[in-house]
Order: sequence, then C-alpha cells, then structure tokens
Amino acid sequence: MKAIAAARLDSLADYAEVEVPLPEPGPGQVRIRVRAVGIGYVDALVALGRYQVKPPLPHIPGSEIAGIIEAAGEGTGIPLGTRVMAMAAHGFADYALAPAAACRTIPLNTSFEQAAAFPLNYLTALHGLADRAHLQPGETLLVLGAAGGVGSAAIQVAKAMGAHVIAAASTAEKRAFAAAQGADSVIDTDPAGWRDRLKVALSGKPLAVIFDPVCGPLFEPAFRSLAWGGRHLVVGFVGGPIPALPSNLTLMKGAGLIGVDVRQFQLLEPAAAAAHLDTLTDWLADRHLAPVVGTIFAWADFAEALVAAFSGKGLGKPILAGTA
Repeated sequence: MKAIAAARLDSLADYAEVEVPLPEPGPGQVRIRVRAVGIGYVDALVALGRYQVKPPLPHIPGSEIAGIIEAAGEGTGIPLGTRVMAMAAHGFADYALAPAAACRTIPLNTSFEQAAAFPLNYLTALHGLADRAHLQPGETLLVLGAAGGVGSAAIQVAKAMGAHVIAAASTAEKRAFAAAQGADSVIDTDPAGWRDRLKVALSGKPLAVIFDPVCGPLFEPAFRSLAWGGRHLVVGFVGGPIPALPSNLTLMKGAGLIGVDVRQFQLLEPAAAAAHLDTLTDWLADRHLAPVVGTIFAWADFAEALVAAFSGKGLGKPILAGTA
C-alpha cells in the first residue's frame, strides 16, 4: 500500500510516497481504508521532529482519520463497512490501524472530511472547558485563536455548554468566521488598547475563563482581565516564544493558570476520554456541533498540507484527502 513517510525528521523535504506492507489488525483492532486525514499544528511539529515526544522512525504522519472499516481483529464488535472516525497513528496511508475502542461511527449528517476534523480538537475543547476550567452555564469565556481548528471547536463546545463566548481573532475575515461558529461577540488581537476593547465586549460581565491555544502577546493582558476566581487554560503555543507570567497575578486574582494536555488525558484517564468522545459524537449527530473543514489538499500535496497546519493561518482544520 502507499504511504507518506520519512526516515529522518529534519525537514518536510524528507517525506515521500513509499510502499509499505498492508497492516493486519490484531485483537481489538480494525483496519480502516483512509478517506480523509485531519492535520493539526502538533502533527506538523511531530513531522518536523520539534514536538516534545519524538516518534519512531520511519515516521508516517497523521493522527486523525476518517474512513471505512475493511478488516477487523477478534473482539472488535464493529461491522465491516462501517464509516468511522478515529485517533490513530500513521494516517498518511491507504490504510491505518486503530483500536476499535477509539473508533466512533460517523453520523449520517457528517462527511469524511468533517469527521477527520473532529475528534482531537473537540476532545481538547471539552476536556479543557469541562474538566480543567469547570465552565458553568452563563459564564463568559474568551477564546483566543478563535479561527483555528481548536479555537473554533472551543466556541461550539462552549455554546453547547451554555456559556457566553467572546472570540478573539486577528483579521476581519477570521472574526466573521468565529461569529459564524456561534461566538456572541468578537474582538481583534491588536495589543494596543486591547484590554479596553475587551472591557467593552464584556459589557459588565465578569470574564470567567480564557481558552488559549496561542499563548502569544495577549497572554498576560488576558490573564489580567480575568475576574476573581477566573481560569486561564494553556492549550498550546502557536504564538511564538513561550510567555511568562508574574506569579503574584494569580494571588491577586485568586485565579488559576491551568494546563490542558489532551494526549496525557487520553493516556492517564482513558475511561473519561472515551466518555467525552461519546458525548461529542452525540452532539455531532444532534447538530449541536459542526466541524469546520479548512483547505482540502490532494494526496500529492501532502507537504503543502503540513505547511498549512504549521502556519496556523487558515480557517478551520486542513484536510488531506485519501488516495481513493
């Protein structure tokens, strides 16, 4: 079968199409004919060897797939031919293996491309907002990087949880996009006078939670804008150098700076992660959520797809189309 792989992780130029053996599912595993692959910022970091966890070599990128089950090992319980989405390694390939327990049936109202854009971003959002921030109905949430894959997922999940959402994005196009995802109001990201504009957007409401996958120039101004008892979620660092925060601010605000690591959440709390995926899939089927597909790249344009994910400049999540 065909796959995109690299024997080293120095640059995207190391990746090329290769022939690899067809994987055979073991007990509890299924083999999925890959129809679409979602590509996130972390996927690009891993592909370049810049993530804190280095993959074994040769490396086949892609950790979110959507496709059709074509083979199954013992004890899977999922019929062949089922359309599924899954978080699984080695997605840039004709076929990929996934634990059956990690698969969810794609709702009828959802395309393969939407399904490939769904699991990781929405699980990150729900884990962060429900488990880490304990977001309550009626509370106000600020989403930074609101036009990206995980930012737009956070808007939709927060609205499903009954929150009031302010979305921050850098351009008028991105702010309109965030509003289309359900944000109640939008704000630009120009640091000059930003806190004053945020105060206007809050309209007297206390800022309870910040969802921050950027951690860029607005990191400290946003934290300073939290209400007493607020929670600032650190989700990622696509904004450049990792910022610092004066520790006295947490005391003065009675506020928390809280990390959101969905990879370790899945490893250390698998039952809770599985329950969240069930909830999210139900919300998807009920149309409470609508995964946003960014640019769809043809199989031959895999390098451009990774560059797009790494840039963080697009709307929604880049998708690599399968080979068939």
